[in-house]
Amino acid sequence: MPNPRGALAELAPATMGAVVGYDRLRCVQTFALEAVHVLKHNRLFLVLDPMGQIAPPGHCGLGLFFDDTRLLSHYELHLAGGPPSLLSAQVPQTFFAQIDWAISDRAFGGSTWDPKNAVHVRRELALEDERLLERLTLTNYLPEPIDFWMRLDVANDFADIFEVRGWQREARGQFYAPRAEPQRLVFLYRGRDGQLLGSEVRFRRPPTRVESHLGPADEEHRWRERYLGWPETTPRHFAYWQLTLPPGEPQEFEWEVRPLADPEAEAEAQEPVPELRSVLHRLRRIYDGWRAGCSRWRSDVEEFDATLQQAIHDLRALYFTTPEGETVISAGIPWYSTVFGRDSLIVSLQTLSVQPRIAVDTLRYLARHQGTKEDPFTEEQPGKILHELRRGEMARAREIPHLPYYGTVDATPLWLILLHETWRWTGDLALLRELWPHALRALEWIDRYGDVDGDGFVEYAGTSPKGLVHQGWKDSSDGVPWPDGRRPEPPIALVEVQGYVYDAKMRVAQLADVLGEADRAARLRREAERLREAILGRFWLEELGTFALALDGRKRPLPTVTTNAGHLLWSRVPEPAQAARMVQGLMSPAMFSGWGIRTLSAQHRVFNPMSYHNGSVWPHDNSLVVLGMCLYGYAREALPVVAAMHEAAVHMRNHRLPELFCGMQRGEGMRPVLYPVSCSPQAWASGALFLMLQGVLGILPDAPAGVLHLREPTLPWFLRELAIAELQVGGTKVALEFRRHHDRTLANVLAVEGAPLQVRVEFS
Repeated sequence: MPNPRGALAELAPATMGAVVGYDRLRCVQTFALEAVHVLKHNRLFLVLDPMGQIAPPGHCGLGLFFDDTRLLSHYELHLAGGPPSLLSAQVPQTFFAQIDWAISDRAFGGSTWDPKNAVHVRRELALEDERLLERLTLTNYLPEPIDFWMRLDVANDFADIFEVRGWQREARGQFYAPRAEPQRLVFLYRGRDGQLLGSEVRFRRPPTRVESHLGPADEEHRWRERYLGWPETTPRHFAYWQLTLPPGEPQEFEWEVRPLADPEAEAEAQEPVPELRSVLHRLRRIYDGWRAGCSRWRSDVEEFDATLQQAIHDLRALYFTTPEGETVISAGIPWYSTVFGRDSLIVSLQTLSVQPRIAVDTLRYLARHQGTKEDPFTEEQPGKILHELRRGEMARAREIPHLPYYGTVDATPLWLILLHETWRWTGDLALLRELWPHALRALEWIDRYGDVDGDGFVEYAGTSPKGLVHQGWKDSSDGVPWPDGRRPEPPIALVEVQGYVYDAKMRVAQLADVLGEADRAARLRREAERLREAILGRFWLEELGTFALALDGRKRPLPTVTTNAGHLLWSRVPEPAQAARMVQGLMSPAMFSGWGIRTLSAQHRVFNPMSYHNGSVWPHDNSLVVLGMCLYGYAREALPVVAAMHEAAVHMRNHRLPELFCGMQRGEGMRPVLYPVSCSPQAWASGALFLMLQGVLGILPDAPAGVLHLREPTLPWFLRELAIAELQVGGTKVALEFRRHHDRTLANVLAVEGAPLQVRVEFS
C-alpha cells in the first residue's frame, strides 16, 4: 500500500475554478424541520434527508460535520430493484437512527401489475466520538435466492459550516485525487490556512470493486447544473457489491466514516471497524450515566414526562469535549454545534435544577477564554466573555472573526449572573474563589468598555467588518427595529442588557460580602441602584405600558413592544405597578399567540410571524419572561404560557421543543407552524420548561444558608401531580412532591439525603 506522506506530493491538487463563491442557500430546497433526521454525539453531527441519505450532492442542509467541517457532502445508497420504498425512519436516541426500506419483487420476476415487497433493507446509523458507523442488513423474503447488487456513492467537499450556510468565499484550498484501497476510501484536502485535512470510509466487508472520480458522473450533470453546489473537482468514490441473497437469511455489511487525525499517517489505516452493537452498548451506558446524575421529574401526564426526558437526553447530546479536553455544552444542531457564550449561559441558568455540572463547566470554559486584549477584528476586549468559537477552515484562515468572536454585549453580565446563581444552588465557595478574579475582570469590562459613549448604559457598536450588526440575543440584521421596520443607528443600548447589568451588580455585591469585600459590595449596590433609576427614567413608555426595546445612537427610545422588556421582570427592575401593566400586555392577544409569547407585538407594522426575531415564538425567551412574572407574584398569569409550551412540544417530533416556531395566532385544531430552518435540538429550548417549572413552583435555593424556598407553588392546569427526585441543593439531595387540588397546590418533602436542609413552603 503506498505511503500517503510520499504519495501526497505526487497527487495533482484540484482547485475550485470558476465555481468559487456559489450561493448554496440559493441552490437547494429546504427540507421541512420534521422531515430531516438529525444525529449528534460529541463533536460530530449528521443531518440526513427523509430517506436517510445525503442527496442531492452538496445540499446545503445535509451532511456529516466535524469541528465545523463537512466530512460527507454525498452519501447515497443505490440498490438492485430500483428506488426503494420508505417503510420507517426513526431516531430513538440522538446518536442512533434506524431507516427501513422495502424493494418490490418486480425486478426479480414478480408481477408488474401486482408488485409485492420482497427485500427488506435496514440501515442503522450511529455516531460515536469521532466516527459514523452504519450497519446495513438485507433480507430476501422470496422463496428462492436472487442476484443482487448495491452501490454506495460518497463524496466529501470539506466545506466550512459558514460556507454551507451560504457564505460567499473568494477562493478555496486544494483537493487531492481520491485514493481507493480494497477496504478503505480516502479524501484529502489542504485548506487555505495550509492545514491538511483528511477523511476515510472503511469497510468491514470489502466491496467487489471501487471507483474514484474528481468530477460528477454523467448522470449527475443535471444535479450540478440545477444546484450549482458541486465543484467540478470535488473528489468522490463509488463502492460496488455484487452478491447473492439467499431466502430468509439476513446479510450484514458494516462500514465507518471518520476524520483522519493525521492524514499523512499510515497507522490510521490499521484500526479495525468496530461492531455497531458494541458501540451502541457503550453509548447507552454513557447516556444512562448522564440521566442518573440528573434530577428526576415525573408527573401524571405521560406526554409531559416524555418532553422533559427528551430534553434531558438532548442536553447530554449537545455536550462535547473540545480538542483541548474541555467539556462544555454546544448551542444547537445543525448551525450552532459549538460554544456560544450567551446560549451556554442561559441554558446553564435554566438547568441548575436538573444538572449543576452544565453551569460549572460553562463558567470555567468561558472564564478560560475570557478576553485579554483589544482586537477590533474579533471584537475581543479585556474581561469580555466570548460570543462564538469556530474551528473550521474559514476561522483558521481568518476569513471570519470567530477565533473566538466576542461580538456580544450580554454574555459578560450573564456570566456574572450565572456565577451567583450557581453559588446559590451549590454553595461551592471554592468555585467562587477560583472564578472571582474573572468576575472582577468582567465587572471592569462593563464599566470600561461596555459603556461605549459614556451615558451610563451598556451598549454596542460593532468594530469588525465581518461581525454582527446586532449583539444582543436578537442578533439578526433586522432584529432590533423601530415599529415601522427602520433600523436604528449605533451605539445601541438594549433594554434587557441594562437589566442584566443591574442584576449582575446586585448579585456580585452579595458575593463580595461573602468574600469579605464590604467596600466593593457597597459600591456595586450604589452603581446598580443608579442604573435602575436610569432605566426607569429613560426606557419606560407610559403610553404603551412597557419599556422601550432600546435607545439608539441619538438616545431616542425605540417604542417597539417586544419580549426584551419582559426580561426586566427576571432582573427585578420594574416597579410593581409597572410589572402589572407589563404582564397584562405580554398576555394580550397582540403578544400571546396561544402557543407562546411572540418576540414582537402583532400590532406593529414590522411584525412578521414567519421572521426570525420579529414575531416568532422562542421557548427560551418565554422561559425568562415566565420566571420574571413569577418573581413578581404572577405565577397564575404565567400558566397559559407553560401550558402552551407543553402543548407545542406534544405536536413536535420526539416531543422536542425547537429553537423557535412561527407566531401565527392559534386556532382550533391547529398545530404550531414550524420555522423552516429552526435548530432542533437546541440547548436553551431544551432547558425552557425546567426554568418555567422552577418559576411557577417557586423553587428558590439558598444552598449557602442550607435553605430551599418554595414560594407560592402553583401547578399548571394540565398537571395534578409532579414529583422531583434527586434535586441537588448544595450537598443535599431532596425529593419533592406537588399536588394540585382545584386552584391550590400543596407541596410535600418526601426525602432529604446528605447535609441538613430546611425546606420552607411559603404562602402569602
